[in-house]
This record gives sequence, structure tokens and C-alpha cells, in this order.
Amino acid sequence: MVGVTSTSRRLDRSAVGKGAGRLDCDVLVIGAGVVGLSTAYALTRRAPGTRVTVLEKEPGPARHQTGRNSGVIHSGIYYPPGSLKARFALRGAAEMVKFCAEHGIPHEVTGKLIVATEHEELPRLHALIQRGRQHGIPVRELGPAQISAHEPHVRGLAAIHVGTTGVCDYLAVARQLARLVRDADAEVRYGAAGQVTVIDRRPGRGVAVRTADGTVLRARALVNCAGLHCDSIARLAGDAPQARIFPFRGEYAELVHEREHLVRGLVYPVPDPAFPFLGVHLTRGVHGGVHVGPNAVPALAREGYTWSAVRPAELAGLAAHPGTWRIARRHWRYGAGEIRRSLSRPSFTAAVRRMLPDVTEADLRPAPAGVRAQAVLRDGSLVDDFLFAEGPHTVHVLNAPSPAATASLPIGREIARRASAVLADA
Repeated sequence: MVGVTSTSRRLDRSAVGKGAGRLDCDVLVIGAGVVGLSTAYALTRRAPGTRVTVLEKEPGPARHQTGRNSGVIHSGIYYPPGSLKARFALRGAAEMVKFCAEHGIPHEVTGKLIVATEHEELPRLHALIQRGRQHGIPVRELGPAQISAHEPHVRGLAAIHVGTTGVCDYLAVARQLARLVRDADAEVRYGAAGQVTVIDRRPGRGVAVRTADGTVLRARALVNCAGLHCDSIARLAGDAPQARIFPFRGEYAELVHEREHLVRGLVYPVPDPAFPFLGVHLTRGVHGGVHVGPNAVPALAREGYTWSAVRPAELAGLAAHPGTWRIARRHWRYGAGEIRRSLSRPSFTAAVRRMLPDVTEADLRPAPAGVRAQAVLRDGSLVDDFLFAEGPHTVHVLNAPSPAATASLPIGREIARRASAVLADA
């Protein structure tokens, strides 16, 4: 990811444009999460010899969304036919399994259960069955006895088994992509050398950025894969993105070691169609251990991994966006329930017990949280698909929701295609 400091806006942008005739590379990619690295990888494969530099403010790759999720390879069953999410997930799941196998990255295709625990969830479960069949995903309907055969401690009225879901180590995927990018003679810069503070675009002269260590880099095109900071980077480039990032923190728990036997694989609730979140689910990871969660609460900073992480300037920016107030008015009941589960262990445990009745508060311990970069439009609607925007010499990825990690390889190729079109016009 890349951070944008308030001081960066006061720098003399005209100084960046000096000497713009010399190009340091063809494409600058901002962000070394799995999407940014997949984009760089795709660029080097699409046109060998393309000079690519990846900029990342953290000391290594995948320090935010990529390295802080549950590690699930999603099947694509949730996503509407024709959506980018469906297209990318269906292709990406198979490609991710193949990539992991080729490069010795821990992974496993486990399948998963989607479980209905209330009668009102049954129509939504049946709709998922039909959607899975539309997508060509192997799904099987299960009754209570069959649920118990798969997961002896899980209870539900009905369920579906989705055969193509799995788990992998996305941090290892990102590290391998970074190695492949460097092997293709591209460059990955971390820390101050990768933290962008100024962006300057000049018609016919490409784009230049200044990094926190004072280096100026010039390129023909820039690709913004900055995740939690993507809208800030778009504004820094002089564009006016149609959406603003609203950070939602996903808080996880994990089963204590003695109780990990309660969950064999992956167990999900039937999702609420009003929200692009999948609810509290159970995930046995590829390295062992069982994650429980996440819930979804408003984060008080873009990198707000705890309630104590507060950035007043970032909150002020959110408060000034009309979509913030509209989403709050529209969904305050849902949000209040999520906050209650965040602050109350009994409430969180009760949510888990809907599917896993044998679990107790003592069985759960806190696990590292993640923050989701959720794009919100001015009318307060949550952007529920991938969102791209293009400006002079730039391609912005303004929303990369789940299944971005699963689908990162085809997403990278799509972004590379757009970047190549920008290069052709430069």
C-alpha cells in the first residue's frame, strides 16, 4: 500500500516535472499487495522488455489486505452472472490452485459448507444452488444428517457443499509474485523509497512521482493498486474518483488449540444480500488453526486494525463525504449489531453458536484483524464489484473486493491490458 501524508500536498509539484524527458521505466505500479504484484507480473509477461517498477511504502509485500485475510480460495458462487467478480473468481480460483502447485505454495482444495440456520434463509440458500449451477460450480444439497457427516459439530436446517473452494497462503503467493517480477528485470521498492508523496502528470510527457526519500521517478504510465489508499492516490494524481474508500475492520477470533477439532474445514453462513460481506464464518487454515469471523465494523483509520487506531484527518475526510452519512442512515441497525459483537465477547460467541453450538467464550481468543477497503459512492451505496477508472497516463483500481486475492491473476491481466492501452496512447 502507499500512504499519503498531509505534507505531501504542499510540495512544489512543478519541481517534479523537471527533466521529464528521461524515463526511468515504462510503468509505475503503486502497491505491492497481491493485485499490484499480479499486475506487474502480467505486464512483464504481456510484453517482455516492458520496464516496470513497483512502489510499496511498507518494508515488504502484502502487509495489509492480502496478508490479513482468511486465506480462502473462493469458488465464485456468491457473485451475479456477468459481474466482474464472477468472471474473475471462476477463472481465478483454478489459476490460483495451479499457481500454488507450480511454485510449491501451501494450498488445499477442501470444499466448503454454506449453512442455513433459520427458515428465512432457505430461499436464499436455494438461490445460491441455482447460481452455482449457472456458473458450472459443483454443488450438492445437504440435509441435517449430511451436514453432520461433513462437520459433526455444525448444526443447520440445510446446507450446500461447494467443491471448488479451498485455502492457501496468500502472503507466500505475494512473495512469489515479487520474486517473479524481479526475475523479469522489474524493480520493487519498499519503505521510504516506495512511499509516494507527489504525483505530476504532463500531457505528452508521462507521469512522475516523488517518494518519501526524495527520489523522483518518471514513467509513461502509472497504475494505482494502492488498496486502502487508492482514492487518495487518485486525487493526488489530479483525478476525481467517483467513490471514496470507507475502511471496514474485520475482527477475527481463533479456536484455542484444544478445541480446533470442532471444525474440520470451511463453514459459511448464508450471506445477507444487502451487504457485500460474508458474515462470521469458520475457516481451517492451510497452516492449521481455525479462524472465526470476521465481523465488519467501521475502522477509525484506513489502517485502523484496533479501536485505538484513530486518524482524525482521515475521519474528517470521511465525514465530508456525503456517502458516509447516507450509508450510516441506511444501515445503522446492521452497524450497531456489528459494533456490539465487536465490543462484547458474549455477543460474538452467540453469533458463532448459530452454526457451532458447542463453542463457548473460553474456546475463542483474539486473532489479528484486517481492514477492507470498501468503496462507497456519493449516494451511500456500497460498490459491490471491481471498479476501475482511467485518466491521462493512469489506471486506478478503486475497488478490489473479495475475491480479489483469489482472482488476482486474471485481475492482474485485466489491469495490464488497460495499462498497455494507456501506453499505446502515451
